[in-house]
Amino acid sequence: MSVKLASPLGRVAYVNARLLDPATGLDAIGGLLSDGEAIVAFGPGLFKDGVPEDAKIVDCAGLCLAPGLVDMRIQISGKDFENVGASAVAGGVTAAVCLPSTTPVIDDRAVVEFVARAARKAGLVKIYPYGAVTKGLEGKELAEMGLLAMSGAVAFTDGDKAVENANTLAQAFSYASTFGLMIVEHPEEPALADAGCMNDGETATRLGLTGIPKEAEIIMVERDLRLAAMTGGRLHFSHVSTAESLDLIRAAKDRGVSVTCDTAPPYFALNETAVGDYRTFAKLSPPLRSEADREAVVAGLKDGAIDAIASDHAPRSEDMKRLPFADAQAGGVGMETLLPITLELVHNGHLGLLEALGLITCQPAELLGLEAGRLKPGAPADLILFDPDRGWQVTENKLVSKAKNTPFDGRPVQGRVMRTVIDGRTVFEMGDA
Repeated sequence: MSVKLASPLGRVAYVNARLLDPATGLDAIGGLLSDGEAIVAFGPGLFKDGVPEDAKIVDCAGLCLAPGLVDMRIQISGKDFENVGASAVAGGVTAAVCLPSTTPVIDDRAVVEFVARAARKAGLVKIYPYGAVTKGLEGKELAEMGLLAMSGAVAFTDGDKAVENANTLAQAFSYASTFGLMIVEHPEEPALADAGCMNDGETATRLGLTGIPKEAEIIMVERDLRLAAMTGGRLHFSHVSTAESLDLIRAAKDRGVSVTCDTAPPYFALNETAVGDYRTFAKLSPPLRSEADREAVVAGLKDGAIDAIASDHAPRSEDMKRLPFADAQAGGVGMETLLPITLELVHNGHLGLLEALGLITCQPAELLGLEAGRLKPGAPADLILFDPDRGWQVTENKLVSKAKNTPFDGRPVQGRVMRTVIDGRTVFEMGDA
């Protein structure tokens, strides 16, 4: 496999492709033509009269050609934009939204602009920033969300912790609603969660580990829904992981509350037994839940209660993970496994291919107001070519990311990105690896 920075091209003709566009329901054998950075045309009969003479031809050999993936939740460790970009394009992610817990925190216009410059300099994935809800992510004083939005912040969150003070969050909703901005919450009541390190239950008891009760999520979901309803705010929950939380979200949607949510692959593909004998790569936040909760998350993806899937990419150094389970830092890398684990929903018969792709392309893009995640003439030529059936095993040497802390380590999967294109440039090719 190779990650590269290619020069912008002229016209490129993608032929013999299975075109997939979840936004319009397109699933057909055909072709796509790009010119420079933009899509010119696509469709089943595009090249019936031949390919333009001046176009470079990419023969897709019947593989799937789709919009690049849109990952609505990643963490950037320090300022390592190049490594994040390389990992993203290897996983087919062409647009990603980073949490404000960068160095420095994204609570100031200058930092928003710094993130944009750093991403452009790296020249790979398009990175959009979340702004902080509170200054320094300290949960006390509101950040200047209006100014941050004007500078490019797409929504607002305090990252991997909830806004603990209910009055502060209510003020944030009221402020954000005047600008039509979305507040993204990590739904976990800190007093219930801080002492724990995995899901509370039989497995935690057997391992002698302090549990985090599912009520830590449920209580915060219920509180935040009431605050959103009270203020008219727009609320989004990240990585929802329990059945009761999804029931509350469904009911709130039915009442007209402006609420959406996402989940991450570990919460529909793994359960708490993945911790095994103190596997720290399976220590996540929120923790892996029971099998009943995992099944409820799958049901939420099937019935539309869950609006998107995010990788929840959280790189951790070896020093942070190779510790006793209680001391290890929570988090897992996820951009390179986002597509194949999402495709498990297809291979297991839970979702159709377009339905699954929509959860990682057009639907997160629509939630965040991004020009991404769909095939459209004039839109940026951000594309992935993938083989939905190609098998491989998730192992350290198959990951581009410097951090290797994946909860899917050793898992056999199906679905491989063969080529990633951003603004018409091929930035990743799998080759024969």
